[in-house]
This record gives sequence, C-alpha cells and structure tokens, in this order.
Amino acid sequence: MGHVLGISAYYHDSAAAIVCDGRIVAAAQEERFSRKRHDPRFPRHAINYCLGEAFIDPSELDAVVFYDNPMLTLDRVVKNAAAVAPAGREHFVAACRGMLGAKARLREDLEATLGEAPRLMLTPHHLSHAASCFYPSPFAEAAILTIDGVGEWATCSIGHGSGASIELLRETRYPHSLGLLYSAFTAYCGFKVNSGEYKLMGLAPYGEPKYAKLIRDRLIDVKEDGSFRLDTSYFGFLDSGAMTNERFDALFGGPARARESEITRREMDLAASVQLVTEEIVLKLAAQARKLTGSRYLAMAGGVALNCVANGRVHRESGFDGLFVQPAAGDAGGALGAALLVSHRTFRAPRVIDRDDSLSGSLLGPRFAPRDVAAILDRQDWPSQSEPDPDERARVVARALADGKVVGWFSGRMEFGPRALGARSILGDPRRPDMQSAMNLKVKFRESFRPFAPAVLAERAADYFEIEGESPYMLLVAPVKSERCLPAEPLAEDSDDMLPVINRARSDIPAVTHVDYSARVQTVDAERNPDFARVLLAFEALTGCAVLVNTSFNVRGEPIVCTPQDAYRCFMRTDIDLLVIEDRLLWKHQQPAWSENEDWRLAHELD
Repeated sequence: MGHVLGISAYYHDSAAAIVCDGRIVAAAQEERFSRKRHDPRFPRHAINYCLGEAFIDPSELDAVVFYDNPMLTLDRVVKNAAAVAPAGREHFVAACRGMLGAKARLREDLEATLGEAPRLMLTPHHLSHAASCFYPSPFAEAAILTIDGVGEWATCSIGHGSGASIELLRETRYPHSLGLLYSAFTAYCGFKVNSGEYKLMGLAPYGEPKYAKLIRDRLIDVKEDGSFRLDTSYFGFLDSGAMTNERFDALFGGPARARESEITRREMDLAASVQLVTEEIVLKLAAQARKLTGSRYLAMAGGVALNCVANGRVHRESGFDGLFVQPAAGDAGGALGAALLVSHRTFRAPRVIDRDDSLSGSLLGPRFAPRDVAAILDRQDWPSQSEPDPDERARVVARALADGKVVGWFSGRMEFGPRALGARSILGDPRRPDMQSAMNLKVKFRESFRPFAPAVLAERAADYFEIEGESPYMLLVAPVKSERCLPAEPLAEDSDDMLPVINRARSDIPAVTHVDYSARVQTVDAERNPDFARVLLAFEALTGCAVLVNTSFNVRGEPIVCTPQDAYRCFMRTDIDLLVIEDRLLWKHQQPAWSENEDWRLAHELD
C-alpha cells in the first residue's frame, strides 16, 4: 500500500510528513531544524528526519507528493497581472521569480536530497488541507471547511468526507479571501503577515469593535450563506507587495502603525473589529457546510482555522455534535494532507478511525533517548542531575512551579504545528497575577499584552472553563468559569496603556485569564502525553490547582526548540530557572557563565 512522503515548501512554513500504509509515522517543519522561523525553503532536514523515523531508504518511497499545483498558481499570477496592468509590474516580476525559480526546482531539490527522483505527484492546495483535517479526525463522515489566504485560486472551500472519500463542493476564489482580509489588518496594525495574526487575535479583547460596521459596509460584502466578496480597491496585494493602500489608510484615519512603535487604542479597536467580522463569517460558513452536507460533524483546516477564538464560537454555536481542527492547520499541515490523500486515494490504504484522532497528540517530531541526552550534557560539561523516576521528576517540577520558578520542559517527541503541547514547553504557575507579563518580557521577549494558554487535566477542565469535551491541541478559546472570575475594570476609553490591565487579577488563575475572561484551553490526558499529565497531577496534589501556564519553548523570532542543544541555549538566554530534558534536571544557578561567544559557538554548532 506504499510509503508516501508529503512536502510543503517555497512559500512559508515548509514541512515534510511520511505516511506508511495509511498510518501517520512522522511530520515536522523545516524551521525546527534550520532555526529559521517560518522557513520556506525546501525541507531537506525534515525529509531526512521523516525517512529516519520510518526506517526506510529513499528508494523505498512509492511516491512524493507536493501540497499544491504550481501551474495553477502561475495561472492565477498571470491572470491577476493582466487584470491590473499596467500597474503591478514589479509585483508580477517578483511573483514569477518565485513561481519559475524555487518551485520549478522541485524535482532538482528532490534529487539532491533523496539521490533520485521518485514518483512525483501534485495535489490541489485546498484538497491537501481537507485531507489533513478529515483523515486524522475521529469521524467516519464529516463536513469539511478550509479557509486560508490563497492556494492556487481557492481561498475557502466546503467539502464532505466519508470513509476514505473526500469531495469539495464549493469554493471561494482569489482575490476574495478572508485570510487576506485578516492579514491586511495584521499588517496595518504593525505586525508581520503570516506570523503576526496571533498577535492581532490576542490584541482584540483590549479593544471595542468600533470599525466592524465600516468593514462590513466598505471592505467585505457577506451573504447569509457565508459567501463574500472584497472591495479590492482598498487592498494592495493585487498590484503591489503591500497588503493595503492609501484608500485603506484614509478609511481608517491614517497610515499603518510602524512596527515596534507604541500600540494605540486605534490598533486595539481595529483588531477587535476584524476579529468580530471574521468570527461572523466563519460561523456562517460552518452553517452552510452543515446545510450542504447534512453532517453532524465538522473538520477544519487552513490558516484561518488557527483562529482559536473563532473556533471556540463554532464549537459552542454552530450546532455540530463534534468539531476537529487540524493542529498544523496552515501550510505545514498541507504536507501531511497531501501524503494522506495519495495514501488513501491512490494506494487504497484503509482508513483506520481512532476514538480520539490518529495524530498521536500531534507529537510527530524527533525524540531524544535519555542516554543521548546524557551524552550531550556530559560532552558540553553542563551540570545536571538525573531523576529517572518520572513521578519524582514531576514532583520536583511541581515544587519549583509552586515556588514561582519558570520551567523549560523538554520531553518525548516534538510537536507538529505551531503550538507547544507539553513536549517543548515553558511552564509557569497560573495563580500569580504577574506571571503573564513577567514571562512575556523576561522569558519570551515579546509584547506584554499577549496571553498565555492554560494546560489543564482533561478530567478537570470543566471545573475551570466553560467547555464541553476536549481541546487537546489548544485550538479552542472558552470562557473561564464565572465563579472563578474577579471583577476588574476594563482599559479606559482614552488610554493606550495596557500594562495595568495585564497585571490585574481577573480570576483565581490570572496568568491564563485574558482581559475578556477567556482562555485558549489545552486539555491534557495521560494517554496522549503521560509525562506532561504527571506534572499537572503533581502540581494539583501540591497546590490544589490542576492548571499550568503552557507556552512554546522559544523566544520571540525563533522557532520552538528541537534538540537538547536548542533547549539549553534558550534556557541560558532567558530567565528560565529550571530546565528538564527527559530525565535530566538543570538548575540555572548551577550552570557556567553564559557569554555571547558561547551563544555564538552553540548556535553555529547547531547549523
């Protein structure tokens, strides 16, 4: 039935995944190995890792599948250029360089990495997204909703999956794109497109949706069935490298915020407005998917499916009995979807439906055996203590967290997708009101307003949050239980200073309670991640609290750590107090002095 390698590359978040006889074996983003955030280059390191995890030689591959069709994308680029000519010449030339340069080298890159050119196949972009969420889902049949910026021509699709069959029923085509609308506001508010959308979503609760009506009236016409059209005269992505233009500036009272400048009330209100409009459209699309398919279940993917606030509303309000969102919903997940699609459609591999899902907790990346960790630490002469008993190790970590320490946690296989799920995580005590701003400023080196997610024991989630069922992939936002909330004053209408609001306790778990009393919930169970569950159990036994702050193990501008060396470098460059790498404990006060020379040496040793 075949070994199938899936690849996404050349745009952003390149990745590789391998599926053997319909079973997901491994998947990883190239950025984790190259240490270049959102690395778009051909995923040479990720491919080599996947082959090694599957214990196969390149000659044993039955097919390599690319996650979209470059010729259809070129068709869009050419027709777009013709539509806006004579404007957009530079934009057209840059797009063609990308299409006729890197993407045309696909077979050459494959040969350079694999030593030969196996059977190469292409899959439509949104079909890859659809496969990535439906096949691993726990549903025998389901409606499918995929929403992103653009893939070839499609920006949104509604489909239906049943057994091993997937059919796309309706699509919205470029330039009418919900993902590009959200990215336009991301850029306008001074954040980077394709990475700053999380920041915009986190900023939204500080503002009021004062511009929502203006967005509906002037920028996007939305019908009751969820179909929509943009007024492209306000956007720059058709004829320039910019997302917005002067008409957009005039509509919202001035030029875009400069990056790294002060965030003002305007940006807060803009974020709140586009977030609300996005949620409304996603809900209408979900309702239309239910109407077209008659299904009681929904599977979602595409970059917009990483908007966990919108997902939370779909979960609560759409009327579906079950929702599954692909944890690597963006382009990286397209590699997995492409491999699954060919495995099931071309090689007729049977689809095995798991009670939870078939993603193994999205823990599909590299792991490091304790003996290998010990060898690395000893070779580098980094002081550590061994604690082979996992229960005692969890108790040590729980005590450190209860004492206000910040812990770097490195355990088992690395996560696939943008969220840290308890394999490469930084942990903190959620009961401390100052923990959010302290971890943002002293550990993550990022904007202080950005919220942290709570990891909670699955069986205790309903005691803390208004949520039914599980949220293992940190993709649903839910309200904190009202009985846990504390009264707090909102940000003053005329104030741009968010810090007093950030540090104000809003519940008995303030470090994970956002300003609107919501939280991006991750439920943790012993089946998917036993070591992480042990830490939560130990923390609850010690403090009575079954929740921890869980954020990704990285600093701003860098990918999540992959190797023990990555973890140590991040540990030494931040205010993390305790680093746990498998069964080894490293305390900051016991480590040798860290210098820029040492940082440079280790960074280049990892290249």
